[in-house]
Amino acid sequence: MKQISKDVYQLALMPRRGINCYLAEGFLIDAGIRSSARNILHQVADKGVHTHLLTHAHADHQGSSSVICKQLNIPLWCSEGEKEQAASGDATGAYRSQQHIVTQFQKKYWQGSGQEVARTIGEGERLGGFTVIETPGHSKGHLSFFRETDGLLIVGDVLTNMNLVTTITGLHLPPRLFTLDREENIKSIRKLATLKPRILCFGHGPVLINDKGQLQAFAKKV
Repeated sequence: MKQISKDVYQLALMPRRGINCYLAEGFLIDAGIRSSARNILHQVADKGVHTHLLTHAHADHQGSSSVICKQLNIPLWCSEGEKEQAASGDATGAYRSQQHIVTQFQKKYWQGSGQEVARTIGEGERLGGFTVIETPGHSKGHLSFFRETDGLLIVGDVLTNMNLVTTITGLHLPPRLFTLDREENIKSIRKLATLKPRILCFGHGPVLINDKGQLQAFAKKV
């Protein structure tokens, strides 16, 4: 567990931060894959987690959600657009190709059981110091979370900070296979860029200090 800012921690769940989740002001944001549960529970054991949030209900973000919620006796919150997948556990059902080998692999090994959604959240809601930002495109109801006081933005998968094949660090659009609407996702990137965040926390890849306007530059060229 790496502290990123006040009351915000990154939990790296795969080598080279290939999959991450975050603990932010007691909110556990995302939950990796099915086998991540033990790792997450060990890292947050003394951190006072009170709620589990999903940026979106894909297999590499909801994989351990049910186990985490049951073990810690905490509620799951997500957007209305992700509620059905989160509750059913059908985390790969919206992928562009159901026959693709990666879809089949994630369905078999990564996605976790469904978990009842206790509350849906949406644009502009305040969760502690964070504001909910609706960022659809990668998935129907994708959410990001922004804390204005220090400019910290939990991006989810609106974009990644690594090439998911080579693991080389750098900003990229999320893979087409897992992205419902590429053009809408680009609009969400540009929406996030207008916030001028200082710290970017990704579902995939290392944290980025946006001191040179890297996000804004990326948003202009995609």
